[in-house]
Amino acid sequence: MTQSVDTLVILGASGDLTSRLLLPAIGQLLTDQPDRAFALVGSSSDDLDDDAWRKIVTTSFATVDAKGDAVERLLAGTRYVKGDATSADDLKSLLASVDGVPALYFALPPAVTAKACDALGTFDLPKGLTLALEKPFGTDRESAIRLNAQLAKLVPEDQIHRVDHFLGRSSVLNILGVRFANSILEPLWDGLHIERVDVVYDETLALEGRARYYDGAGALIDMIQSHLLQVMAVLAMEPPSTLGEADLRDAKQLVLRATKVWGGDPVTASRRARYAAGEIDGKTLPAYADESGVDPKRETETLAEVTLQVDTWRWKGVPFTLRSGKALGSRRREMVITFVPAQHVPTGLKGATEPAQLRLMFAPDSMSLDININGTDNPYELERASLTADFGPGALLAYGEVLEGILDGDPSLSVRADTAVECWRIVEPVLTAWHDDRVPLEEYPAGSEGPEDWAPLG
Repeated sequence: MTQSVDTLVILGASGDLTSRLLLPAIGQLLTDQPDRAFALVGSSSDDLDDDAWRKIVTTSFATVDAKGDAVERLLAGTRYVKGDATSADDLKSLLASVDGVPALYFALPPAVTAKACDALGTFDLPKGLTLALEKPFGTDRESAIRLNAQLAKLVPEDQIHRVDHFLGRSSVLNILGVRFANSILEPLWDGLHIERVDVVYDETLALEGRARYYDGAGALIDMIQSHLLQVMAVLAMEPPSTLGEADLRDAKQLVLRATKVWGGDPVTASRRARYAAGEIDGKTLPAYADESGVDPKRETETLAEVTLQVDTWRWKGVPFTLRSGKALGSRRREMVITFVPAQHVPTGLKGATEPAQLRLMFAPDSMSLDININGTDNPYELERASLTADFGPGALLAYGEVLEGILDGDPSLSVRADTAVECWRIVEPVLTAWHDDRVPLEEYPAGSEGPEDWAPLG
């Protein structure tokens, strides 16, 4: 573990990511941990002064009711530095002005972040400097390798935080307790007892003004290549010896190295679609192709589904299907583990004989174990029952968990260099098949559950 951070510097401080996610997470972290102390510096090319920046921070803190001595100390000392994140002179001056060990958080588009890293390579960097980058980490496998090489010239790997905020979600962290702390589950966590695993993240939200980014990415890159592969890795990994960063990240990496498209055929193992005009909650939506900023010729998908296999003894023959989409009729965010059917149901028991299913839900965080039980009126007639539990929201927002790791020099919840490359390797055959039009781009009305001929998951 590297040393803790004394000053957090946010590049792109005037942007939406900073005000909507990073600053509220900082406020919540300081409220929850009143003894924590660090300086905050914002920087962007916008014409702001310290007072205007402090107002932005204060407004963002108010959204999470941040309060206490730690919050007041940070607000009193926070400052703003105007500068170009791609200018070596501006970055050198900025880093020279901060106290102690700094962390640079790149709240910037990936292309700008890459140029900023080029600029950082032209002068001597402060000792202990931490770099925090937002996804995507490259645009394909080769560019991810190049980005890793570029970053490795600047600081050691354990001082690089590739931020995937999903790894800070309490929903994902809860997998560790449910699976590893219960002897009724861990012995069953393999292909002998589990029939399939589905990870679904469906949203009712549509494009919401994100065409500039989303139309160049799509559902596969935006959600599956990053977030959902990380969730799958935690679900499928071997039990780590500890939850230290080396053991945890090694365990995830071993899963991803063994993962590939189901049957090696991206045509039969993947599906894609985009929303047509429709209605959600009484609001009429245009077709995705007609949204402002969208280039229809790109054929960007808004709903993606990929089935993968993990070639290990534990998961032989088990399909892992990852799905995510926008502008759907219902919000569904869950991991569904479907167990194999009972080997034998005695003659005389009738009714529900579906296999047991464990559901781990995102936001709100909860779980259910769906099983068959004897009926209330007729004990020979089986009924379906759900054993449920709420996990609670966790003490911190997802970005709060991630920022805590950055400030403490603990990269456990960040994506390691080799993992970033593996995630691109896994999806590249699918991207190629889609680019070559070997997988048709289907349509679904906004507000529906997807194309009619798509079988439901879980």
